[in-house]
This record gives sequence, C-alpha cells and structure tokens, in this order.
Amino acid sequence: KTVGGMGLLYYEGGPLGECTIRVVFKTAGTHGNSGVVIRMPEAPTDAWYGVHNGYEVQIDSSGDEWHATGALYSLSKTKKGFQKPAGEWNTMEITLAGQRTTVRLNGEVVNEFQGGQAVPERKMWYEPVRGPRPDKGYIGLQNHDPASVVYFREISVQPLSK
Repeated sequence: KTVGGMGLLYYEGGPLGECTIRVVFKTAGTHGNSGVVIRMPEAPTDAWYGVHNGYEVQIDSSGDEWHATGALYSLSKTKKGFQKPAGEWNTMEITLAGQRTTVRLNGEVVNEFQGGQAVPERKMWYEPVRGPRPDKGYIGLQNHDPASVVYFREISVQPLSK
C-alpha cells in the first residue's frame, strides 16, 4: 500500500535487462496515482530520481492519455479504457526487450515505446529528462502523494528467453 508523499521503493538486487515485470495492483479511489519505474541507470539517490532518469510506467486512474495507467509518463501515450474500476485488481505486464518497452494492461497492449523515438518537449521540472535509457536498469515502485492510495498484491520478474 502506498502512503505518505513522494517516494520510491526500488529493487536493490541490481539492474535488470530483458524481462517481463508483472505487477498486480488496485487503486483505492478515483484518484490513484503511482507508477512502476524502469530503466534507471543507477540505484536511486532520491524520490525523484526514477521519474527524471528512468521511465515511469504510469498508474493513474484519472490522468489523460499521456499520464494515465500504461503511459510512459509524458513520453508515450497509453490507450485508455482498460483499467478496472477502483477496488478491483489489475494486471500490468511490462516487457523490456532491448530498447523496446511494451505495456499490457489486463491482457491488452496499451503502449509500445521504442527508445529513441520522437517524444514531446520537456515542459516542467518534474517531467523526465529526455534522452536514451540503458538496456539494463534498476526498477522500483513510485509513491506519489498522500491522497493517492494504490495497493500492490504481486510484483514479479521473468527473464525473457534467449
């Protein structure tokens, strides 16, 4: 369960390469905001490191297509309409294959992003720095703000077959 203000819980076991990250989550209300942070080049040093230097796969039940569940925060739009209502469990699968990131939500592909593709200009300080990310990186879960409660039931990683 996410509580409190901005924060980041990350996997300390080292950077991960080609894999599928499975996250089962639910939002507590109509304003649930969190995220799965991927491709962080180094272990994070502060709560904003992952948002700025990795990619945040958004969990946000009320955001627009650039910020709703499945979007790569402010970089790549999601297809909306696949998140279940507050209180119901959702399954997100994030596949990292080279520079390609594919996001599935409840079995539907909602986002495909290729590192290096054109992205909107950075407008605000809190948006991610534009530019490449490593093929291997740290992963984590974002805690957004006190009003955004998100529950996580399962987080697992499956390496891709070679």
